[in-house]
Amino acid sequence: MESKEAKLSFEDALAKLEAVVESMESGEVPLAELLAKFEQGNRLLKHCEGRLKEAELKIEQLKKQKDGVSFAPFEPESAS
Repeated sequence: MESKEAKLSFEDALAKLEAVVESMESGEVPLAELLAKFEQGNRLLKHCEGRLKEAELKIEQLKKQKDGVSFAPFEPESAS
């Protein structure tokens, strides 16, 4: 499941995270399923945070290169 989440776009991961939160807030989820949803939500949250960090780094690189003189390929940090 983690490999599927790693391939999600930010928007898709956020939508899935919102769905997980809504189902958890419903109060109708058994404890075992609630724990599984919490773990899934945590993975999705980390994925979203990573995508945002990559975007912030890319924006910073673009700001530094605003004169268009230097071009460096963007390489996001690999997830540990």
